[in-house]
Amino acid sequence: MAKVSIKDVARKAGVSISTVSRVLTSSAPVSEELKRKVEEAVQELGYSPSMLARSLRHGRTKTIGFILPDISNPFFVQIVRGAEDYLWEHGYTLIFGSSDQNRKKEDTILNTLLSKHIDGLLFTGTGESNPKLLRSIQHGLNVVFLDRLIKDVNVSYVVVDNFKGITMLVDYLVDTGHRNFLFINGDKNTFSAKQRHDAFISKMREYGLQHEHHYASFSYDAGYEFGKSITKRLPDAILCGNDLIAFGLLDALEERGIRIPDDVSVTGYDDIPFSKYYKPALTTVHQPTYEMGKTAAEILLKLINGEMTTIEGIVLEPKLVVRESTRRK
Repeated sequence: MAKVSIKDVARKAGVSISTVSRVLTSSAPVSEELKRKVEEAVQELGYSPSMLARSLRHGRTKTIGFILPDISNPFFVQIVRGAEDYLWEHGYTLIFGSSDQNRKKEDTILNTLLSKHIDGLLFTGTGESNPKLLRSIQHGLNVVFLDRLIKDVNVSYVVVDNFKGITMLVDYLVDTGHRNFLFINGDKNTFSAKQRHDAFISKMREYGLQHEHHYASFSYDAGYEFGKSITKRLPDAILCGNDLIAFGLLDALEERGIRIPDDVSVTGYDDIPFSKYYKPALTTVHQPTYEMGKTAAEILLKLINGEMTTIEGIVLEPKLVVRESTRRK
């Protein structure tokens, strides 16, 4: 079926192409009768104006791209929601793609978004670098990073203080009598996992405590597999790089008859919506994900509109949430 064009709309409405254009873009006054005819023709033919054509005329597509690592992770869902709500209120549409923590797929999504002439990009990367993204930034693409920074790329960003989050968590666990720790972290090439590692090691050295640290992935399967593989004596507490890892670990330990928190305390990170309902309810670190997405979208629109010319880094505050998965005094 042939695509409906603006010429088809003009012919159906019995008006000129310029009249159709004026009605669709509100660029000049048009009589109510002509406006009605055009709108009826558009409705009947199912015409959709070309976003690319609009961008060529006005210099904007009113679309924003968002590349994130894993849309199945509720942590990112809330970030997208915050960004999308803010952008929608300001007349922008959000187009997102999930890279599945794969650099090749990340580049493919970036190419697709650039081909659609997006006005700007929100970006949570899969690793330490992305040359294609850097070249796009150098050619004028407005970008804001969320949750993860990329080495040697100097752009605005919105993150949560990972170091403080782990510090608060370890301090609480030590205060409640825990002395031997195991940390199952996320993907080793990510900014957030490295920050959490550094905070954990710093606190272990400060307190002089026994500890182990392992990089895995930010997934349920990583926690479950680790829980099944533990053969040595359990530590006092197992910290997990995010809540999904903790959920997998809790299920694996439960299947083995290990009681939480009587035999071992378990903690997560993120405070995704399911954390309070898990059995046992998960002690974790709350990240203001909706606010993160909204703040990043606000910064990006300021960049696009020329209201901000300097790089801005926003570091939001985490909050410790104590629930049933950790022993208390």
